[in-house]
Amino acid sequence: MQSNVLLKIVNLSKTYQSKNNVVKALDRINLIINKGEIISLLGHNGAGKTTLSSILATLHPPTSGEILYKGTSIYNNLLDFRKHLGFCPQNANLDVQLNVKDNLIFAGRYYLMPEKLIHERVEELLKLLNLKKYETFQITELSGGTRQRVLIARALIHGPELIILDEPTVGLDPDIRHQLWKIIKTLREKGMTVILTTHYLDEAEVLSDKVCFIKKGKILLTETVKDLKEKHKKDKLEDIFLSLMEEDEIITEL
Repeated sequence: MQSNVLLKIVNLSKTYQSKNNVVKALDRINLIINKGEIISLLGHNGAGKTTLSSILATLHPPTSGEILYKGTSIYNNLLDFRKHLGFCPQNANLDVQLNVKDNLIFAGRYYLMPEKLIHERVEELLKLLNLKKYETFQITELSGGTRQRVLIARALIHGPELIILDEPTVGLDPDIRHQLWKIIKTLREKGMTVILTTHYLDEAEVLSDKVCFIKKGKILLTETVKDLKEKHKKDKLEDIFLSLMEEDEIITEL
């Protein structure tokens, strides 16, 4: 029977060290991510969720630990792993000298895709993300929500199996956020695995198959929203989050 596990994270740690300080951003993280699910990484600023997502995106190496992709270490062949990975950063690092369509074409060439396939994928993604009317727009002419859709399209150009979305709806109007939610759900329907980093608890509640609560570099728990609500007898994920994050906190000032 074929395993449903896509990524297995084993004892992953990340330590930042300066001349006078040592900061443990991640402390022996263990996590399993299955194929075709949306998992949200939740936690306060500085909890370690962005560090974890950046390591999974191969932007930074861990200090120790292992990441297994379908049972094999990603560090055995990083280039091969990156072919299966799409990354959508929080900051829109699109090329402002290129229009929307050319940004996507350039991304396809970066992955050494055949030219015919690049143009087929670009047309497919322009339609999927409702970007066709913007294809000749310069990046500076786009709204924040439209830029975010272009970022997602760029991350999908090579047909990845896994996509990491780092705060994809931050600062956007509610109606634009809901449009992006529909797009993210569509990715799951197409069989893609999505790792979502977000500060919006309503977003995680609507989208997630599982949520992963991270606090001070450690995973508190990883469960489905439904199971969490039943276990904690609360109706909203936000209430559960606040309760878990406040536990064991010491108030030092009044």
